[in-house]
Amino acid sequence: MKALNSPEVTQVESIAARIAELGHPTRLLIFKHLVKAGESGAPVGEIQQELGIPASTLSHHIAKLVKVDLIKQVRESRTLYCLPRFDSLLAVINFLQEECCINEKCGGKRS
Repeated sequence: MKALNSPEVTQVESIAARIAELGHPTRLLIFKHLVKAGESGAPVGEIQQELGIPASTLSHHIAKLVKVDLIKQVRESRTLYCLPRFDSLLAVINFLQEECCINEKCGGKRS
């Protein structure tokens, strides 16, 4: 049994928190919009307009995504940009894939 403060447990908690935040439909759409925008991200105003989310609601959802390190915000002059954290997304994907099929018997087929 793993100690509750072990690095592996901490990693699982971090991954679970990211998946939980992406489990909300609005946050998933925001993150998808940012992934489509790429490394340069998108201004908050563009996200709001594109997704039709009220400013206060959008701010709440962005804060949740920032808290779990899925996005970061950068201000350029008067414009606030949201940028996807692809390294965090890849950490989630890698966690889910890293032991894929390891318990499958070699050459064993199920009918």
